[in-house]
Amino acid sequence: QVQLVESGGGSVQAGGSLRLICAISGYNYNLYCMGWFRQVPGKEREGVATIFGDGSIRYADSVKGRFAISKDNAKNTLYLQMTSLKPEDTAMYYCAAAAYCPAGTMRAPAFRYWGRGTQVTVSS
Repeated sequence: QVQLVESGGGSVQAGGSLRLICAISGYNYNLYCMGWFRQVPGKEREGVATIFGDGSIRYADSVKGRFAISKDNAKNTLYLQMTSLKPEDTAMYYCAAAAYCPAGTMRAPAFRYWGRGTQVTVSS
């Protein structure tokens, strides 16, 4: 059973930084698609950054130049480095993965496995 566990969330002031970590376990096949999503109450879950087995990466326009996604295959870990945080970045952040997905997708329904989330709160 694939398990994803996020950590690294917290409360910071605008302009600050956080690094989210997702520990992935319980799989014995390649998870081609991985990503970070976020959700605020009353809104749909949105893609923040996704990374694929061919090395390609996509970012939401709202985080380009501020966030960086990376993965360590040896440690089975996915990261999201967030800098220059803004109050509008406040959300629950989720790690997600899938063995297969449409090329370059940032759509939440394309990802099969999900963590429980870690809260990020940015104050002005």
